[in-house]
Amino acid sequence: MLRLSFILIAFLTLVAACTTTTGPAIGTDGLPLPQIYRIGAADAADVQFRMLDGINSLRQASGAAPIIMDARLNAAAATHSRDMSVQNRPWHFGSDGSSALDRGVRVGYTGRILGETISETYETELETLAAWMQLADTREVILDRAASKIGFAWHQEANGKIWYTLVLGT
Repeated sequence: MLRLSFILIAFLTLVAACTTTTGPAIGTDGLPLPQIYRIGAADAADVQFRMLDGINSLRQASGAAPIIMDARLNAAAATHSRDMSVQNRPWHFGSDGSSALDRGVRVGYTGRILGETISETYETELETLAAWMQLADTREVILDRAASKIGFAWHQEANGKIWYTLVLGT
């Protein structure tokens, strides 16, 4: 019995040594290739509040007051995210020539629109926020001390590409 157990263990060890494990795919830069980040319908509120919490943490660190989510600005951001996807380009003008100001008026927002940040990416909302904070113009919008309201939305295509829009207002 002992001999049979030894042979079985040796055989299993040999078989285990023959299997290969694959780690993450590595890009030409030596870093792991990005994974597709899927946002499900059940994740929508979590994604929005992670972005809000992230922005408020950054604002607090800079001495700016916290901001709150605004449903009308969320609607304006959602419309623009979907429209950018249809146009297949990240830019601040809608397919009808509308600006962030126009989209705010259309959803009945009565405050002042201070700025808009956009992104075409496969990254998470927090990776996108980190990328926005590395650019002076988008960082300035996010940390604008006059801001008190935020709208944040996205549109994700079937291939995983995400179109993010963030709008800040008074």
